[in-house]
Amino acid sequence: MRYAIISDLHANLEALDAALEKIDNLGVDQVVCLGDVVGYNASPNECADRMRARQIPTICGNHDAVACGLEEPWGFNPIALSAALWTREHLSPTNLQWIKELPDYFEFDDFIGVHGAPSDRDSYLFSWEDVLPHMTFLEEKNRTLCFFGHTHSPGIFSTDGVYTVDDESKFDLAGGKRFFINPGSVGQPRDGDPRAAFGLLDTEKNEYELVRVEYPIQAAAERIISEGLPRFLAERLFLGR
Repeated sequence: MRYAIISDLHANLEALDAALEKIDNLGVDQVVCLGDVVGYNASPNECADRMRARQIPTICGNHDAVACGLEEPWGFNPIALSAALWTREHLSPTNLQWIKELPDYFEFDDFIGVHGAPSDRDSYLFSWEDVLPHMTFLEEKNRTLCFFGHTHSPGIFSTDGVYTVDDESKFDLAGGKRFFINPGSVGQPRDGDPRAAFGLLDTEKNEYELVRVEYPIQAAAERIISEGLPRFLAERLFLGR
């Protein structure tokens, strides 16, 4: 079984379409999304429509929860707040209801998916110290692998440390270890690489791969500006920050 793991689309239609085209070319068996379909960028309905049309299993991220009114944007910085409120006003009734019904996490035979931390979609897992307390979650669920998003930065974490993988190599998941893996962000990368990022899991080979995809950033940026969203949201796409 080959899974494509996408996360943090953040209403970036140009990045999502490029990622989905690459995924289709790779011939994966299942696409799953770790949440934050909307927020920040200017195409919330188009991105939600894509997910619904393809029936992609999707988690409710923190921006999704705010956009649909399940939560209020307490703690959002001013730029994130303005984008969240803009998104809430622009979502169609159909997409609003779809987001409200998204689950907090999902379980597959081979892994579990969450948005932030297993117990809280708003919690950031940046470091090994952040992840380590949550390893018991995998023990309780009798799984060895959890995918998470929210930080927009790719990373592989195990009980014995942090691992890195670039877009030209594969990571061996064998050896009886438990892993938390972040596939990065499709719509707003923050690790210094502006290309859209997603993960590829091959359960037969027990391998994980980080995939990067070029997309028309200029078009995404122009859409943000034309909708009156903060210009910083457009500028950061070029920097991957």
